[in-house]
Amino acid sequence: MTATTDKNNERFQALRAKDREIQRDLMAVSDQVRARHPWLMKHQDGIGMAIFLVSLAGMALNGWLWLEGLMPAWVVIVLSAFWTSLLHELEHDLIHYMYFRKQPFWHHLMMAGVYLARPLTQNPWVRRHVHLHHHKVSGTETDLEERGITNGEKWDWKRFLMVGDNMLAFYLRAGKYFVVPKKLMKQGKINRNDLKNLRIIGALSFNPIGYIAYTLWHGFVLFHLANGVAWMLGTHIAWPEWLLAQEAWVTATVVILIAPNVLRTFCLHFISSNMHYYGDNTPGIIHEQCQVMDKWYLLPLHLFCFKFGSTHAIHHFVVRDPFYIRHLGEKESHEVLRRHGIRFNDMGTFRRANRMNERAEKAAA
Repeated sequence: MTATTDKNNERFQALRAKDREIQRDLMAVSDQVRARHPWLMKHQDGIGMAIFLVSLAGMALNGWLWLEGLMPAWVVIVLSAFWTSLLHELEHDLIHYMYFRKQPFWHHLMMAGVYLARPLTQNPWVRRHVHLHHHKVSGTETDLEERGITNGEKWDWKRFLMVGDNMLAFYLRAGKYFVVPKKLMKQGKINRNDLKNLRIIGALSFNPIGYIAYTLWHGFVLFHLANGVAWMLGTHIAWPEWLLAQEAWVTATVVILIAPNVLRTFCLHFISSNMHYYGDNTPGIIHEQCQVMDKWYLLPLHLFCFKFGSTHAIHHFVVRDPFYIRHLGEKESHEVLRRHGIRFNDMGTFRRANRMNERAEKAAA
C-alpha cells in the first residue's frame, strides 16, 4: 500500500534534502546522548526488560492493594494508566526490534506481555506491519494506523467517542471499512493484494483478546448506565442471577486492567491523532508528517502517554532510538526542530481536521 507522488521532480527532491538535513542534526543529538550515557546502549535489552517487569509489577501491586481495600479504584486506574503508558513505549520499541533482536524467545515474550497488559490494543505482531507502513505513508489515505484512531476526521462528538475506544470507532465507521478500500483500489492507490492484506489485518487485529476485553468493558458500562437510568426513574432492573454472579470478577478486571487502558488509550490517541498531519502533506516527506505538541495544558494527557506529543516527531526522523534516548535529548532535539521550521503546538489542526493548511474552499470564503 503506497501513496503516489512524483519523486523525480525538483520540489520533492528539495523536500527530501531538508528531511536528510534534519535527520543528520537529530542524529547528532542522539549520538551526543549515547556518548554521555554509553551504558544505555550497552544494556539496552536489560533496560527494556527492567521497565517491562517493573511496569507489570506496578500494575499487579495496584490491583492487590485495591482487592485488599487499601487503595480506591480511581487511584488504581490512574496509577496503572501510567504503567501502561510505559508498556506502550516498550511495545513501540519492540515493533522496531529494539530489544532482544537476536533472542527471539525473550523478544516475543515481551511482545506477549505488553499485549496482555494492554488488551484493548491491536495485536502487536499485526501492528508491526501496520506501524512500519505508517512510517512510509504517514498522512495519506492508506495510513491505517492513524486513520484508525480518527486522524483526518472532523472534530465532533463522534470523533471524541472514537478516540478512546477502538471498537466503538469500528462500529461508528463500519460502512467505511467496506467502501473505502474498494474506492482506493479503483483509484490505483492500492492493489488486490493490498485489499487482501487489509482484510487479514481487520480479522486479526483484535481477535480474540481485544474482542473479549471490549465486550467486558462495553457490558460493564451499559450495565451501570442502565442501573443509573433506572435509579433516576425511581425503579430498578431485575437482572438475572447468573448475570449478577459475574459482577465481582468483571468489576475487578475493569478496575485493574481495562479502565487504566481506556484512560491511556484516550490520552495517547487524542495526542497522536492531532499531532500527525493528514491530507495535504507531501507523501514520503517526514517534516510534513508531524508537529510537536508540548503545551503545559496538555500535561494531564501526556502523563498517560509518556509525553508522546513532545517526542514522537523526533522518532519519525530517527527511528533507531529507544524512547528513553529521545527523552534524554528532548530539549536539544526541539531546538533542531524549531531551527528547521517544524511546527510547535499548531492547535489549528483541530479546526482543520489535521490538515496542514486551511482548505481551499474555506480560504477563499
